[in-house]
Amino acid sequence: MQPLRYSINITLDGCCDHRVGIADEDIHRHAVENIARADALLFGRVIYEMMEEAWRLATRTVTMPEWTEPFARTIDAAKKYVVSNTLESVDWNAELIRGDLATAVRQLKQQPGRGLLTGGVKLPLALAELGLIDEYEFVVHPRLVGHGPTLFAGLSKHVDLKLVSRLEFGSGAVAMRYEPRRW
Repeated sequence: MQPLRYSINITLDGCCDHRVGIADEDIHRHAVENIARADALLFGRVIYEMMEEAWRLATRTVTMPEWTEPFARTIDAAKKYVVSNTLESVDWNAELIRGDLATAVRQLKQQPGRGLLTGGVKLPLALAELGLIDEYEFVVHPRLVGHGPTLFAGLSKHVDLKLVSRLEFGSGAVAMRYEPRRW
């Protein structure tokens, strides 16, 4: 069974707004490595639209630093699944997922492969509630911003985690990977 991995950038005070993290070459290289460990990305509508606007090479209008190009090429080429009941269609190497989330994600996980990678806030909350996330990675940036959004607001039950790896970046950010404790 394929693992479902979750990765998110957050500040020390828990903010996961993509505009406030430290976007440097190390963080982007790490993201490329995460995508390479997966056969596909699993996005909700908001993250899909945000990533497509910023990183779809065929339609990109913003000039990015040269060191972001490996990330741009990797995410542009990646297979994507988009969970949405409001989108009529998707493209950008994407397939729309509708209906029962638990059933759809379990079916994806049962396919052979290296795994799935997800990010964002709303979809991971629903996936955590369903017990479907096999690995959590928090890339904690050494920054205080004093505002949200925050992770897992409204989670109905505790998810106990076990640290499995830790990686420090030159910026002072730390990527910590955890697996759920199975009691």
